[in-house]
Order: sequence, then structure tokens, then C-alpha cells
Amino acid sequence: MEEVPHDCPGADSAQAGRGASCQGCPNQRLCASGAGAAADPAIEEIKEKMKSVKHKILVLSGKGGVGKSTFSAHLAHGLAEDENTQVALLDIDICGPSIPKIMGLEGEQVHQSGSGWSPVFLEDNLGVMSVGFLLSSPDDAVIWRGPKKNGMIKQFLRDVDWGGVDYLIVDTPPGTSDEHLSVVQYLAAAHIDGAVIITTPQEVSLQDVRKEISFCHKVKLPIIGVVENMSGFICPKCQKESQIFPPTTGGAEAMCQDLKIPLLGKVPLDPRIGKSCDKGQSFLVEAPDSPATVAYRSIIQRIQEFCSQRLPEGENLVGS
Repeated sequence: MEEVPHDCPGADSAQAGRGASCQGCPNQRLCASGAGAAADPAIEEIKEKMKSVKHKILVLSGKGGVGKSTFSAHLAHGLAEDENTQVALLDIDICGPSIPKIMGLEGEQVHQSGSGWSPVFLEDNLGVMSVGFLLSSPDDAVIWRGPKKNGMIKQFLRDVDWGGVDYLIVDTPPGTSDEHLSVVQYLAAAHIDGAVIITTPQEVSLQDVRKEISFCHKVKLPIIGVVENMSGFICPKCQKESQIFPPTTGGAEAMCQDLKIPLLGKVPLDPRIGKSCDKGQSFLVEAPDSPATVAYRSIIQRIQEFCSQRLPEGENLVGS
């Protein structure tokens, strides 16, 4: 996985892409050209487009397979249960777009209108956009270099007709690479509320999350908090809890205390989560009494509270 060097000067630094530590970094050319990112006309165009989007939340993970897209999808499902709240889910995991499958939208196509691309709507108040909608088959591989990925992200942010939206949730690929730098740079002027970072309890996952936290600090991206996913397994029949991924170093809780980062909650494993995702249905609806659903709802409430505190005084949500 491509990672930010430990002594990275930061994407906004005058030394971005030019410092000694930048040599050999996969993001060197992007950062070097990005020193003039403010000169990119897309920055202002995206800022104008995003004026109708109240809150922007990035969902990040250090590793793949920790349930980041599953969390993004259920964050969108949970927020959209209030029919007065307009929610948009943007999948920028260009090479692994799993959101169409998880949301039950496989096979859907993006349509062009006079005001841009129209997102695919799951509900009247829940729109979705993914490169998966642009592929002729879900088995097609997306074999793109960084510049083409960045161009696709720019197009999603600038050319999709989201309309008035309360929450834009951006599901990102694992790691700290081109896609992350692009979305942060393009949305910086439009105000990002922050990032939710997904991990599992074991140290092999946490060590990459620490890099993700370092990335957020380098690019001045606020951290809403960390979610510990697959936090134990509670048997649906006997309710006995087992540790599938033992927290050998104290898990996300110990890491968050050490780094002074909020722990938003712990979501236990439930086999029905995977089944719901494969069927393209909301686990929150399929298993409303599951401990995992209770954890999801608590985390979603904390994210809403964080965003409401960042809303400029006197403004109301689009659907309010």
C-alpha cells in the first residue's frame, strides 16, 4: 500500500513534492504540481457546486477488508431513514467499487442531464454515484494510472448534479494515495467536516490506521473519530461473545486514548451484515435488534452531533 512518508512536509507545504523525503514517494508528482492546485479552475468550480452540500464526510481506512464500504453504506442508510434528510454517497474507490453491490444498485447506469450527471437514487432522499455504474460489467477491471483516477474524482465532484444535500459521504480506497490527496485538495475550499477512520481490533490493522491519522494531520483534515469494526463476535443464538480478532495491543480504544482521537464506537461481527450487503439491503432494517445495529445507530448519532457543531451559526440543514 502506498503510504505518506513519516516526514512528509504535507500537501499544502511549499516543499510539497520537492523535499528530500519526497524522493520516491508515489505522490511526488501530484504534490509538486499541486503546489499550484489553487490555480486549477476545478477548485473554484467544485467549491461553487458544493455550496448546496451542507456536510462532507470522508470514510477512510488504513487497510482493505476492514468494512469501510460496509460502514459507508450503512452510514448513508442510517442518515436517510429521516425522510427530511437528503443524503449522497460517493464511491471513489476507483479500482474496487463495491458500493453498487452493497446498495443493491448493480447494473444501474448513470444518466446525463443538462445540469450534469444524475446520481442513481436508491430512495428519493438517497443518491449514489460510483465508477461501478460506468462499467459494462461488474467484472471489468479498472486499470488506470493516477492522473486518470484524479480526473474521474474531479468529474464526480464537479459534474454530478447532487442538488441540495445534507450529507455527502465519500467512500475512499484503503491507504493514503492519489485519490485521497485529490479529494482533499478539491474539497478543501468547500469545507470538509472531517474523516471517519475504520479499523479492526488487531495491531496489524491499527499500525496502518496510525499512518492514516498522520495523513489527516499532514493535510489538515479534521478527524471525526475512529470506528472499531469486527469488534468481537456475538453469537445470534446464545449471545456469547468471542474475540475473532484479538486486540493484542488494546485495540482501537487504547490507540485513541494514546493519540487523543475520539473513539466513535465498536461494531461487533454479525454474519447477517455480510448477507445484507450481498443482497443489497440495509442491515439496520434487516436486523434492528442486533447489537451491531445498536452500535451503528450510536455511532451515526455521534457523527451527526459532530457535524451539527461545525454548522455555521444560523444555518439549517437542507431538509430542515
